[in-house]
Amino acid sequence: MKLSARIAAPAAALVLAGLTATACAPQTSDTGAKGDEKTGTLRVWLFQEVGNKPKEQVVDAAVAEFEKAHKGAKVKVEYIPVDTRAQRIKAAFNDPKSAPDVIEYGNTDTAGYVKDGGLADVSKEFAAWDEAKDIDPTAKQSVTVGDKVYGAPLFVGVRALYYRTDVFEELGIEAPKSQAELISTAKKIHQKKPDLYGLAVGGAYTYGAMPFIWANGGELAEESGGAYKAAINSGKARKGIEAYTSLFGDDNCPAAKCASMGGNATVTAFASGKAAMAIGGDFSHAAVEAGAVKGKYAVVPLPGVEAGSVAPAFAGGNNIGVLKSSPHRTLAVDLMKSLTGKGTQEKMFDAMGFLPTYTDVRDTVAKKEPFVEPFVKTLGAGAKFVPASPGWGSIDSSLVLPTMFQEIVSGRKDVAAASDDAAKKMDAAFADAG
Repeated sequence: MKLSARIAAPAAALVLAGLTATACAPQTSDTGAKGDEKTGTLRVWLFQEVGNKPKEQVVDAAVAEFEKAHKGAKVKVEYIPVDTRAQRIKAAFNDPKSAPDVIEYGNTDTAGYVKDGGLADVSKEFAAWDEAKDIDPTAKQSVTVGDKVYGAPLFVGVRALYYRTDVFEELGIEAPKSQAELISTAKKIHQKKPDLYGLAVGGAYTYGAMPFIWANGGELAEESGGAYKAAINSGKARKGIEAYTSLFGDDNCPAAKCASMGGNATVTAFASGKAAMAIGGDFSHAAVEAGAVKGKYAVVPLPGVEAGSVAPAFAGGNNIGVLKSSPHRTLAVDLMKSLTGKGTQEKMFDAMGFLPTYTDVRDTVAKKEPFVEPFVKTLGAGAKFVPASPGWGSIDSSLVLPTMFQEIVSGRKDVAAASDDAAKKMDAAFADAG
């Protein structure tokens, strides 16, 4: 993803992917469609990117092919602001007459939108779709609730480790190969170069912290019988929390400055030359290229606990779904496939830098753009996803995990107390969501 072509767009889109919503609509009444019209105009809502023109061109091409293959069908695309998506989608779920047939939505919103009754179950069509067999399992998980599929993945985004090659060469050190080495390397760099954060970290950077929890064998929550229970306070999760929060302090990234930082701030610190390392996404590439470190950095997968292993990354991204209220179900599903098919995803990568969700298409684009390789390796090593519960939206929007990290790094609570409090809040959200 780009910021002109490779970050600006995702900067808006992936905010959506990594920040779930306050956007979930309330429970709706029956909004199922009556009939299945084979002609007419389909309305589509897609997200407005910072640099939207390249996206529009790819979408226009997909729409033209669709209309050519479906006589009597027309498509009207509207690009809606990401910031106001919550209100627009809420209204669409509650008013089928004014609702679109197809929408783009953040993948962490899936469970909430399904609970609200807005998305159509497309399991049968997805299973019969030949291209779907090449979608990576984590991307498929992002459109799955229970054993049913509610859309098709449009793109995926993951994070890896950016590091300053000039600083590493000057100090005679190599890219870290384990989590312990990452932490010691960050502190060594800051000791040698006090004007630099060794590794820029943020107390509000939930998706940068999650790999530390997962790499230590921890989970955010455990699912049983369709219900979720927080696991953030388990022994293994606490090891990951301790590892991440150990990076806050005068020996690496002072808590006074870093406790409030989010992902964008940590990447900005790296791009501007104020940090020797940062955890950034494939979608951060253009911002780094446009910064002071251009030509002086490299990217490797974020290391796991064991030397040579890769820490599981959060698989962000966006999906395309069909609304349950659409009076053009068959056409809408075909349009969903056109907008998320292999050809469209490869063109979308070329235009916007969005990483494809198909494993074979990702291999193809990695050969075109070498910077993609560490992110493809990260996905190949096994990315992870947030709990597929409608309660996750509340957990995310109420900043349960950032609050936990900030309480720890500020010294207000120890890891045990802060994680226990976070677990209680998560369980309450899961229970409220049903």
